[in-house]
Amino acid sequence: MGPRTRRFIAMLGVLAFLAVWIWGAISIRGLLPPSQLLDLLFFAVAGIGWGVPLYPLFRWAERGSGKKRD
Repeated sequence: MGPRTRRFIAMLGVLAFLAVWIWGAISIRGLLPPSQLLDLLFFAVAGIGWGVPLYPLFRWAERGSGKKRD
């Protein structure tokens, strides 16, 4: 599989993951008591935390992109 194909598949994966991540964050926040401080902390963690589960997908998408093709 070529690097362009891997990157395209990874892009679709990121879009799907982010849609679910955002939906989940909003749903979980709705279960917690109302508080501005809690909003700040919760959405700061949710806003930073999305990249951690996607790291393996990013690595897979860039794997082999530095190699020459003969």
